[in-house]
Amino acid sequence: MKDLLLKYFPWLDLSWMAWTWPTAAFFLFILAALVVMGVWEWRSPGGAPRRGILGLDTTRGDRLFISLLGSAFIHLGWLGVIGTPLWGALAISIIFGISVFRWV
Repeated sequence: MKDLLLKYFPWLDLSWMAWTWPTAAFFLFILAALVVMGVWEWRSPGGAPRRGILGLDTTRGDRLFISLLGSAFIHLGWLGVIGTPLWGALAISIIFGISVFRWV
């Protein structure tokens, strides 16, 4: 299947930069998150800042940035303390992201 995909879509061969599919999926997720946030802002302009539990006035974009940055640190901490696999870090990051958008 992979050879068939590479035959018709040679740009899918990620070996040029030693990328792996999970790395590409991560960056595609960030791209998708930015696109969704852009569409959300277009459909519902404003996204007025609100004051959350941190005492900061944050907008939707600020909360996305905080959740992405926090998730990166969660994954690095998980790698440093526990190692692989990263499924636990992913679960914690999803809960963290939902919490940031809800309460921050």
